[in-house]
Amino acid sequence: MAAFTKYRHVFLVGLQSNLVYRWNFALRATFSIVHLAFVFILWGAAFRGQTDIGGFSLPQTITYFLTLLIAQFFIGAFNEDYQISEEIRNGLINQFLLKPINYFFYRFTIFLSARLVSGLLALLPVIIAYPFLKPYLAFPDESWRLFLGMPALLMASLIQFSIAYCFGLLTFWFLDIQSFVILSLAVETLLGGQMFPLDLMPATLFRISQFLPYFYQMYFPAAVLTGRLTYTQTIEGLGIQAFWVVVIFGCTELLWRRGLRRHTAVGG
Repeated sequence: MAAFTKYRHVFLVGLQSNLVYRWNFALRATFSIVHLAFVFILWGAAFRGQTDIGGFSLPQTITYFLTLLIAQFFIGAFNEDYQISEEIRNGLINQFLLKPINYFFYRFTIFLSARLVSGLLALLPVIIAYPFLKPYLAFPDESWRLFLGMPALLMASLIQFSIAYCFGLLTFWFLDIQSFVILSLAVETLLGGQMFPLDLMPATLFRISQFLPYFYQMYFPAAVLTGRLTYTQTIEGLGIQAFWVVVIFGCTELLWRRGLRRHTAVGG
């Protein structure tokens, strides 16, 4: 109970801090509509003269990208890696070494508060534009997709944050982590289904991608919610996703313990 109260206060403080930057989030969310417009143009051209690509219609494809866009604001790690890196470099992390608080859970709580603010603000322009978007959308009607999509989103957020956390901890060894972050972002964009739905790849490559963590960062929850994966694929995917959550969490613990051995407590 004491731990819950402690992190509840952290969440509320993080919520207040992120509300200060609400206009930044709102502006970024508004520009996301421009991104969605490019999706319409690009995929509209790709579907010209044909009714489906890879077994999915244009409305189903637009629905996938819209869901992906909203999910990014709710579960995507934007700059957590740089924030953690900055706290290590400036010695601000020292205060957490002297207090009964777990740094991972502290940062994850802050992450959740930030994603709540950015996610809700991202919904506003989508809600406003929904009357215009509705004729171009096609959500599936199976109720199990929402039921299984929620844990998929939660575990995706854990994977997203844990990877960013690992990159932030690399500051114990490297002064600048930007090259690592940019490389990871490029790979994630390609293998995470943000450029194109992964099910459009050849069957063998698609099957291989299902065993990689990038598959479960964005594509998997969006594909579950928009009908691109079957029930069997979803159940199997949830198991593999849970495996990656455990593995990456283990990596965060390993890097944290090894990093503290190299850490010199100055400042903070």
